[in-house]
Amino acid sequence: MRINEEIRIREVRVTSATGEQLGIMPTREALRMAEEQHLDLVEVAPKAKPPVCRIMDFGKYRYEQQKREKEARKKQKVITIKEVKLRPHIEQHDFDVKLKNAVKFLGEGNKVKVTIMFRGRELSHPELGKEVLGRVAETLGDSVTIERGAKLEGKNMTMIVAPKAQKSSGKNKKQKQQQETPATQGGNTHAEN
Repeated sequence: MRINEEIRIREVRVTSATGEQLGIMPTREALRMAEEQHLDLVEVAPKAKPPVCRIMDFGKYRYEQQKREKEARKKQKVITIKEVKLRPHIEQHDFDVKLKNAVKFLGEGNKVKVTIMFRGRELSHPELGKEVLGRVAETLGDSVTIERGAKLEGKNMTMIVAPKAQKSSGKNKKQKQQQETPATQGGNTHAEN
């Protein structure tokens, strides 16, 4: 945004600080009006013919704009991609541990890239990798969406899964009520004994 003397156009359309249209006038006259009010002349629409300028307190405007941007950044959720690496001949316990990590990452709201690493002659049997990725997808079930299915890239086969958007308000209330109810019942039973 250009302000005050940075505006080099002969004529501009001017609006006041209250939003009132003041019309088209020479830039020098608009600058003089802004200075009389102890405000700045700010170019708000440079591509218009003639460009539109507003008389305003530029410092206050910038402060409010930065405040709005900061609020927008606070509300923004950064999603990262976590990776879980598996082998085509993975044992059940190792598979469970890796899957537990994937579930934890998904619970934090991150996407998970599940990678099957092939070595040597294992690459001649990509169906084994697809089978393992199928087990992962089946085990995770409906709690995830598969963003990208199994795809062989060099010596690795990858699949990307993301958590489904949840309507948390109703479910969380029900879960809390169910957790609280047994605790109070247990307390009453214990008191009777």
